[in-house]
Amino acid sequence: MTIIVTGASGLLGSALTAALRAEDARVVRLVRREPRGTDEAFWNPAEGVLDPAAVEGAQAVVHLAGAGIGDRRWNADVKREIARSRIEGTRTLVRALTEADARPEALLSGSAIGFYGDTGDREVDETSPPGEGFLAQEVVVPWEAETEPAREAGIRVALLRTGLVLSREGGMLPRILPIFKLGLGAPLGSGRQYWSWITVDDWVGAVLRVLRDPGLSGPVNLTAPHPVTNAEFTKTLAHAVRRPAMPLAVPGFALKTAIGGFADEGVLTGQRVLPGRLTEAGHTFRHIRLGDALTAVL
Repeated sequence: MTIIVTGASGLLGSALTAALRAEDARVVRLVRREPRGTDEAFWNPAEGVLDPAAVEGAQAVVHLAGAGIGDRRWNADVKREIARSRIEGTRTLVRALTEADARPEALLSGSAIGFYGDTGDREVDETSPPGEGFLAQEVVVPWEAETEPAREAGIRVALLRTGLVLSREGGMLPRILPIFKLGLGAPLGSGRQYWSWITVDDWVGAVLRVLRDPGLSGPVNLTAPHPVTNAEFTKTLAHAVRRPAMPLAVPGFALKTAIGGFADEGVLTGQRVLPGRLTEAGHTFRHIRLGDALTAVL
């Protein structure tokens, strides 16, 4: 079968592309440069450019493109880019899907557990309402809303609400590992905020399950079944690299000074998110406990 993938060069997109090709699927990457061969097609999401013919004949589309959230200090311009890249990119893609003569059967559209805002120690799943804040109200809610025309056109739409992805190849883990290997890892802020995580292998496995299962549509949380507090994450990662963790936490005000607005919504707040839809579907995770997950990843 043929699968269209946006954001195929990123951490998640490259891992998914490799897994699909290992299963003999044909993957067509949407790229923003001149295509190199028949397994690439051009699009320009900022300009609304995507020929519907590029998606015709595909069984599904996996949409993962979007500007990085945690790799730069937030200011007004960065926040606009974070929101615009997701909203406009999804709008461009969905327009092409609905205008195609032979529409794909499914759209798996990237999303984030930022949808739930700061949940404190309250457990949430896909039935929970959106939270407050920039990520929830200005990014994820309008981002997901852009998929509605595809659903109305009869395409199965799944919203991949992804948590903190654990991988040595990218994301947060490679950036903090050197600190922990020096024995300088410490809880952030109160340390009581929940981090909902998933290994990159389990993320790929969950997406493959959603691709194959016609009963999975709407929001699907891509997180492991056991979220942990930041303090527990710190302790577990320090143990995994055989180093002590610092007894004193990094103060919240210091984080805000260092990284700006991302501290408020990406580090100091948390989401205690459960993968309700995947659990109901009987999906099996390879790594359900953080200690085992970090051992496998590292």
